[in-house]
Amino acid sequence: MSSAFGGKLQLIATASSSVAREIRVRVAALIQTGIISMKVGILQCDHVPSQLRARHGDYDTFFMDLLSDEQLEFITFPVVDGVFPNSTSDADGWLITGGAFSASDPHEWIARLKEFVRSVYQQQQPLIGVCLGHQIIAEALGGRVERSSAGFTAGPVEYMRHDFDTQHTALTWHEEEVTVLPKEAEVVGASDRCSFAILRYGNTVLSYQGHPEIKPAFLLDLLEVHGDILPDAMQANVLRSPDVPSSTNAFATEMKALFLQNKALEQARS
Repeated sequence: MSSAFGGKLQLIATASSSVAREIRVRVAALIQTGIISMKVGILQCDHVPSQLRARHGDYDTFFMDLLSDEQLEFITFPVVDGVFPNSTSDADGWLITGGAFSASDPHEWIARLKEFVRSVYQQQQPLIGVCLGHQIIAEALGGRVERSSAGFTAGPVEYMRHDFDTQHTALTWHEEEVTVLPKEAEVVGASDRCSFAILRYGNTVLSYQGHPEIKPAFLLDLLEVHGDILPDAMQANVLRSPDVPSSTNAFATEMKALFLQNKALEQARS
């Protein structure tokens, strides 16, 4: 069992009140003993720029590193290239990456991904979305994504967590944001530049506008390649990245808990 879930694990998304107490106890026990394992399908929405890939890897590996755990197995579906799962049963849970696209772009793979999101949500499989993934989930479930009135945001951003009464910091790079919430969405995190930055949909879906998976070295290299699209203030903010601690461990623990708790709940009910 990973140290991140050692005897101090707290279930981030608790079972609903309708679930019998003994089921909740079984869920906690299954996770604590480390006997739960699950396959996470990474729905990859873009590729790292070719000139940076040898040094940093591709976007799916960012999440494999972030969520590395003996209880999790990963399989990648580069949906940006038209490679999709055969069905939602190809994995136990799903993660949608970021990418340099708009959630409203008229690409066939984006429309197909939104339909897949709706299927995953209806089947109550755990799902996590990051940046573009966050936006695609919102649009798929009835929300709206538009250009931010604040313009581009890049570099470290501090988010106030409404669910934990604390602050978390993540690196960012985005121009669009969720502007209209789906009716099922609960806002659990916001910044002074993004009101709907972290969303939860019941106990099965969690999404982030920021990038918990990105490391400062990659963001600095990305600045060298694409920094000309950023205003001066955001370029300066990116340069601060190595000096501003990110809440990487907190985000990773939260994301793992969403996956493992849902898998444990499924087994406890069987």
